[in-house]
Amino acid sequence: MGEEAEAVAALKDRAHSVAEVAVWAADSLRRGGRLIYVGAGTSGRLGVLDAVECVPTFRTEPRQVVGIIAGGPAALTRAVEGAEDNEEEGRAQVRGLEVDARDTVVGIAASGRTPFVLAALREAKARGARAALVTAGHPPPGEPLDALVLLPSGPEVLTGSTRLKAGTATKIVLNAISTTAMICLGKVYRNLMVDLRPTNNKLRARAVRLVRELTGAEATAARAALEAAQWSVKVAVIALRRGLEPEAAERLLAQHGGFLGKALGEAP
Repeated sequence: MGEEAEAVAALKDRAHSVAEVAVWAADSLRRGGRLIYVGAGTSGRLGVLDAVECVPTFRTEPRQVVGIIAGGPAALTRAVEGAEDNEEEGRAQVRGLEVDARDTVVGIAASGRTPFVLAALREAKARGARAALVTAGHPPPGEPLDALVLLPSGPEVLTGSTRLKAGTATKIVLNAISTTAMICLGKVYRNLMVDLRPTNNKLRARAVRLVRELTGAEATAARAALEAAQWSVKVAVIALRRGLEPEAAERLLAQHGGFLGKALGEAP
């Protein structure tokens, strides 16, 4: 536990490089591009996990934040031997997604030298995308990277087992990249998940609580407003706070770029 805590504490010194990648990702999403993670093994699974969780948490479309893992979907639940060494497959995955200059591609490789990941980043860069690498090691000289996020995780407790400290540090960095990008896009208000996609009972109950907290409405009124607003927390809050029909509230939100505070007339 002490070793893990040291790795986490050391990440504070990487805030600038993480923020830079997050701003790029927000810009990509704003322009119709994507945030794309590429990794192998544990690194690939962490990228896919972060991508998948953006859909319910921030109401993104599945195509907006994408995770690529060496070996394909089968590698999420079992090791696919040799997949991380397949450079051509790394390039092919990027070509298959038709990556272009609107995209931000984040490679994840604890060693910094995973062939699948580096090949994918080179292909992405050649197609005009921004390319960043999150790593606890050092990439070979001359790699065409726009940003390098070095994880100060140090030697693993079990030598070479980068699912441990490096994995923990990677998860935190990916959380920071995606969450900061979503904040830049107005998908967070204060510290609240106001753009969540309530696809189950738990998330619908959370949406009701959010509307109640931000409007003072009773539970029945909050739920009715959400149902009328197609379960958009932001639209429901604007409708209740400003006395608008859902359609007018949605238009007002769009006029302010999706930022709830601006739509409510709050000072920046």
